Amino acid sequence: MNLTTSKFQDFEQYYSETLSEYVTAITWSPQGKILAATSAAGDVVLWNDGDLISLQTGNSQSVDCVAFSSDGKFLAVGGQDGRVKIWQENELIATLENSPAWVDKLAWSPTSNQLAFSLGRYVQVWDAERREVVVTLNFDNSSVLGIDWRRDGQYLAISGYQGVKIWHNQNWDEEPYFLSMPTVSVAMAWSPDGQFLASGNMDRSVTVLEWGNPDPWVMRGFPGKIRQLAWSEATTQLGAPILASSSVEGIVVWEKLEDDSLGWEARVLTNHMDVINAIAFAPQSFLLASAGADGLLCLWQEAQQVCQILTGVRAGFSTLAWHPQGKILAAGGEQGELLLWSN
Repeated sequence: MNLTTSKFQDFEQYYSETLSEYVTAITWSPQGKILAATSAAGDVVLWNDGDLISLQTGNSQSVDCVAFSSDGKFLAVGGQDGRVKIWQENELIATLENSPAWVDKLAWSPTSNQLAFSLGRYVQVWDAERREVVVTLNFDNSSVLGIDWRRDGQYLAISGYQGVKIWHNQNWDEEPYFLSMPTVSVAMAWSPDGQFLASGNMDRSVTVLEWGNPDPWVMRGFPGKIRQLAWSEATTQLGAPILASSSVEGIVVWEKLEDDSLGWEARVLTNHMDVINAIAFAPQSFLLASAGADGLLCLWQEAQQVCQILTGVRAGFSTLAWHPQGKILAAGGEQGELLLWSN
């Protein structure tokens, strides 16, 4: 592995607040000035340099997903009530009513202000500039379990039962590319360079598709279904990112080998004692963070060994998010804790 990172510096907690319920999702604005957080009670809050601003107070209906547009202009949330709400500079500019559907997945295009969100077996794409839905995509096989745009904004991947369907955003009406598999795609993600698409599956396997190559790699031997996936922005000497996958309380890190026929080499990371709820690489780095229901947030130097363990929640950690510059790590707790550390 190409070790380009500097010596690890410990992270120290410098902010703590508590929301009224389980923190369901957190995300940083692209510029890193604002952290948005949502809760199982329906809270939507913004952290801005130590100040916590409430956009929506809890109504006992969970808000499950939150995302900033790529230019930071818009913030979208979705949840149990079927509403997708979009704010612009703290002003609610649109509410898309989709009841009784439960909106638990949404993602902005990396190159335009188009928002894709799940509606049962469908995904709609809403254009923030035109304030209208531009297309409704039928996943057909099951409820949608994952949505991810490729970083160039050209392709939208949607996952669920029997695999992943990939649409080209210039040809929504064309039949999508179908990465077929005899199981359920539980977690799915494009690599930052757009070269690979990974799927974590219900049958305890990971599928990795190299874009343009019809024969994906399939990796097996996990203790349970694959709950989380994370790609590194940093690349190895081969020029490939590394992939982390979590199953129950374990993490497997995959590094691509030079020989395509050998595929990907695995190493197992063990330290958690309960289910891992979130994993993410720091930007432009192999530093991996993992947040567990055991109340441990582990930092893995070079995605190999634990270099620091962060705590501070009364039960477990539910989610985490790296600041765009990697100097701040935010995490949410199962009892509403919102914590920030910096180094």
